[in-house]
Amino acid sequence: MRYHNITKDDMLNGDGLRVVLWVAGCSHCCKGCQNPLTWDPEGGLLFDDAAKREIFEQLSQSYISGITFSGGDPMHEANRLDVRNLMAEIKEKYPQKTIWMYTGDVWENIYQNPMMQYVNVLVDGEFEIDKLDAKLLWKGSSNQRVIDVQASLKQEDPRVPVLHCLDFEKC
Repeated sequence: MRYHNITKDDMLNGDGLRVVLWVAGCSHCCKGCQNPLTWDPEGGLLFDDAAKREIFEQLSQSYISGITFSGGDPMHEANRLDVRNLMAEIKEKYPQKTIWMYTGDVWENIYQNPMMQYVNVLVDGEFEIDKLDAKLLWKGSSNQRVIDVQASLKQEDPRVPVLHCLDFEKC
């Protein structure tokens, strides 16, 4: 796996203060994407032990709510296995921390992926420039959904996503 950046104390990509891993590789190539530099799976830096230590140092801080996987696309074939393995290790070492993930894919296509057992919140769907809305919380376009993954997986029909909402928010 390759990555472009590790952001610390991020408040824009999930609830609370988060560490964000921006992975390399995306096949969606959305018009108006905020990170087209991350599309190339060969771009960025090799994810190594130093990068993992940096993430774990952040997650060990009590004020950090969790980690967000973004990019690029964590679900890109170049990232899936390494992202899943990193998520598993994070859940084992920091079970109280939440895992958020952004993907251009949609829930209905990925809900059965083994990676989902580790994800708390998923922001799904390609960014659509004609549906851009700067007032939206945690997403860029109105077609995207902020999904409570664990609640969705527990439903009788897990293909129907349960939206993640705050008390003050209309979902």
